[in-house]
Amino acid sequence: MKLAKVLGTVVATQKDAKLEGLRFLMLGLWGPDNKPAGGSIVAVDAVGAGVGEMVLFASGSSARQTASTDKKPVDAVIMAIVDSWEIEGDEKYRKGEAEA
Repeated sequence: MKLAKVLGTVVATQKDAKLEGLRFLMLGLWGPDNKPAGGSIVAVDAVGAGVGEMVLFASGSSARQTASTDKKPVDAVIMAIVDSWEIEGDEKYRKGEAEA
């Protein structure tokens, strides 16, 4: 799993039939220090994430392990919305708190 921030939505009206009904979000890769890590990826949203939220996503064959992505041509899926994280007792992020 990797950490990311939801940057926005991606709309694709023409797509493979197996992708019908899936929602796509643009993610910015994020570091453990709560700062952008560089890079981005488009992922299927399996949990109802919103723009600005921190999420965990899986890529590769693991992306096809959720109920909504099983046997679908998907390479990245959001499977969790992050509430908080800490490193060595130092809280780096808590959902809903203003960013520094």
